[in-house]
Parts: sequence; C-alpha cells; structure tokens
Amino acid sequence: MGRFAGFPGLPRGEGAGVSKVSSVIVPYAVYLRVYEPLAAFPEPERTHWARYARRPDHPSYQDELRRSLADLLPIPPVAVPVHESGDAFVTEVEGVLCVCPWRTRLRGWLALAELDDELPGPVLDSALPEVVRLEAAKDHERWLERNPDARPWIRTAVWQVPLNWFVLVADEEREYEKGTAEVAPVLRYRTPMVQARRRVARSLRTLKNAMDEGPLIDGLLDVGRWLEEFHPRSLVELDYGGLVHVLPAGDLEDDHSAKDVAEGIEALRTGDGAAAGEAYARLVERWRSVRDRRSAN
Repeated sequence: MGRFAGFPGLPRGEGAGVSKVSSVIVPYAVYLRVYEPLAAFPEPERTHWARYARRPDHPSYQDELRRSLADLLPIPPVAVPVHESGDAFVTEVEGVLCVCPWRTRLRGWLALAELDDELPGPVLDSALPEVVRLEAAKDHERWLERNPDARPWIRTAVWQVPLNWFVLVADEEREYEKGTAEVAPVLRYRTPMVQARRRVARSLRTLKNAMDEGPLIDGLLDVGRWLEEFHPRSLVELDYGGLVHVLPAGDLEDDHSAKDVAEGIEALRTGDGAAAGEAYARLVERWRSVRDRRSAN
C-alpha cells in the first residue's frame, strides 16, 4: 500500500466546490511534478483518479498554499494536514490520462523535517512551537511504518529554481504565456520521463569527469533516484508556479535558464571552461534579484 496510501495533486484553475481560504496570491513557490499514467495506479486509486479527471474544474496550487497558510492561524497551529488530500493535477499525454497526486500531508511532513536547517530556532519556534513539530514527527514515523515506500509526486522549492531541475528539461520544451489582468503568466517546461532520465545520466557523467564533487552533482543524484520511482511513460513538469508573481514580466520572457544550464554542461564536456563560466555568470545575474528579495525582510 506504501506509495498509494491517501490521495493528493495540483492543477491550474480555481476548483468548483472547493473552499477558498482567500483570493490573495501566494508567490515564491516553484514545483517539479511527475504525472503518471492511470495504469501506474492500483485499484481503488485508479478508479478514484479516473472519476476525478472527469470533474469540470480542479483546485490550483494556489488553493493548496492558501489552505496550508490558513492551517497555521489556529492556536496551536496545524503543522501538517490531519487527512491526506484527494486532489491532483491532471493532463493528457498523447491521449493517455496522467495524474500528479498532491500528497499534501506527506509533503508537509517532508518539508517540516527540513525546517531546522532553513530557519533560526526562535523564528521557527514562534511559527511552529516545538511541541507541535515533535507531534507531527511522531505521526510521520507511525505513518511510515505502514507506508515504507511512500514518496511524493511533487517537489517544491522557494524563491528560485534549483539548478539541477533545469537539467531535466530543454529550452525547446519551454512554455511561456504572458498572462493578462485576469490570468497569471505561466512559465513551465514539460518533458517525457525517458528524456529527463537520459539528461540526468548524461549530465552526471560530464560533471563527474569535470569535478570531484559539488552541490549540482549531489542534487542530480538525488533527483535522478526520485525519477526512477515512477512509470517510464510519465511526464515531468518544471513549473515556475507562484514565482511568476515575483519576477518582472520582461525577466520572465527572457528567462532561458534551462538553455544556460545545458550550454554550461556541454562546455564542461568539451573542456571549454570559459564558456562554462559565461553560462554560469548568466544564471547568477538572472537570479540575483530574486535572492535579494528573499533577504529584503
């Protein structure tokens, strides 16, 4: 039952019948998602997602963020949802229905385990008291005993896209929509799982030949192991999510970070250190303004 216990996921558009906590836009979060074909899910989950996909509307990633923020308002705050989400992102790949479960509860536990490294102790204690965090951790341990193989379909980052995520995609897979006064802009990449895995393997070979170790290698090893957990006919999506509300429209339109990463790795493969440095410099310059905003407060 491990990986299939409970139901979560994330689509675009406001879901009908979904309680909306607020209309406030929550920025900063970006997502790496895997959409698996229905055949990858056992029953009864497969039937659940087939019925879910036929609904006229689905909640968005913004809805999930608003619900999570609302859970932090009570005293004591709710660190992790009590029940697993039954929502998902849904798309079609060459006529095949594919689903990306939210798994909000599981992702909440995983994120909570990383907070000690992200926030100073006094700040963390004021937002989530230690007793709340410890109780959530115990709940996670008990749940893992029943679901030892569980893993999320979605990875989340804040304020910037991890460089290793760009390795999975190519510039020609980039999808950009400017947006309007009523509709938010969209910047995302979508690629077949087989392509994402191939790019990880090739990039790891190049990086290991060029350097002994480093965060990019560690990140690629980690994301590569994660991708191996999914059906080979899955779809991988890198979505800028709420970050589109932070970046100026001109910066979004000119953002070709995946291309810069690919050019940098190719330069390393051919031994062109100068070209690799130039690609890295473009990435640093592009993301500097976002990092500055993160530390502005």
